[in-house]
Amino acid sequence: MMYVYLLSAIICEVVATTALNASNGFTKLWASLIVICGYGAAFYLLSLTLRDMKVGIAYAIWSALGIVLVTGVSAIVYKQKIDVVGMTGMGLMIVGVMLLMVFSNASVH
Repeated sequence: MMYVYLLSAIICEVVATTALNASNGFTKLWASLIVICGYGAAFYLLSLTLRDMKVGIAYAIWSALGIVLVTGVSAIVYKQKIDVVGMTGMGLMIVGVMLLMVFSNASVH
């Protein structure tokens, strides 16, 4: 269940971050409400994840996947493009998280 909670938390965070851009400095009511609810749900779900997963591992997964997903959504929704160097850096983050999860003793709780 911890991975379900973590993936759900990441999705909520991506939705909230995407809405944050749309909130225009919290001047748009509906986007602002999505931000508040999204981040609230994300942190609640993250807290459930941390019952069974080490905080460093959970945060590494959260950060890497969050960055990649927000970048992808921003490219689609807001037409924000990323260059090859940025994509390479995000790929390296994903590889780093995979190394932590598969080969590191730190991922064992």
